[in-house]
Amino acid sequence: MVVKGDRTEITSRQNARVLEARKLDQRKHRRASGRFLVEGLQLVHMALDAGASPREAFFCGAQAGPAALALVQRLATAGADVLAVTPHVMDCLAEREAGHGLVVTFDLIERALGDVTLGASDLVLVLDRLQDPGNLGALVRTADAVGAAAVVLIEPSVDPFDPKAVRGSMGSLFNVPLVRERDPAALFARLAERGLAAVAADAHEGELWGDALLAGGVALVLGNEARGLSPDVACHVQGRVRLPIVGRAESLNVAVAGGVLMYAWLRANQA
Repeated sequence: MVVKGDRTEITSRQNARVLEARKLDQRKHRRASGRFLVEGLQLVHMALDAGASPREAFFCGAQAGPAALALVQRLATAGADVLAVTPHVMDCLAEREAGHGLVVTFDLIERALGDVTLGASDLVLVLDRLQDPGNLGALVRTADAVGAAAVVLIEPSVDPFDPKAVRGSMGSLFNVPLVRERDPAALFARLAERGLAAVAADAHEGELWGDALLAGGVALVLGNEARGLSPDVACHVQGRVRLPIVGRAESLNVAVAGGVLMYAWLRANQA
C-alpha cells in the first residue's frame, strides 16, 4: 500500500481484501461469505435505494468521474468500508472494461416465502431450475416492471447473484423478493393457501394467450431452458398457457416467453 493524500491506497492485486473480493465471481465463495459484487453506478444506486447493505466499496480515483465520487460518499454514509485502489487493481476487480472506477460488495439478499407478503391478486414468478444467468436477470427485471410480489427459484438453479444475472436484472434483484425453494410440493401448497393459481407456460399445450387463466392471483411457472417443466413441478400445475408461433421457430426463449406472459397477466388484471 501507499498513502495518497489522506487515504491509504491498495496497490497490489495480492492484497487480502482484493483477493477475497475477486473470489466472489464463484458461487461457492459468494455463499460462504454472504456477499456478492456489484458494479455500475445505476445498479449501486438502486441497491442503496432499496436498503441493501454495502460492505466494501473499492474505488479508483483515477478512473472515477463526478458521479462516481458522489456515489462513494453515499456508500460511506450507508456504512461501506471505502477502499482506494490503483487502476491496476481495479482492472482485476471490474468485469467491464468501461467501468466507473467503483466496485461494491453487498450482503446477499434472500427471503423465505413465509416472510413475503402475498395477496390473492398477486403475481409470483416460479422458475423451475433455470440454468442461464442472463435469462434469470432478464426475468427478474421484467418481474419488477410488472410489480410481481416475488421470484421463486426452484433448486438446483442458477445463482441470482452471478455477475451476469446481476447485470441482466439492471438492479431489479434489489426490488423483488428472491426466494430459493427445494421442495416443490411445499412451495405450491403455500402458494395455494394464499389464493394463487399455478399456471405454467408451455410451448405446445394449453390456452392460447391464457387471458382467463391469468386473471387474478397467479404463480406463473416457467420451465428449464432445455427440459421444460420437471415432473415434480408439472404435477402441481393447474393450467397451461401458450403463445402463438406463426413462423418457423420451434419455441421462444424462456425470458421472452416469460416477459410476454407477465405483461399478459398485468393486462388481464389492470382495472
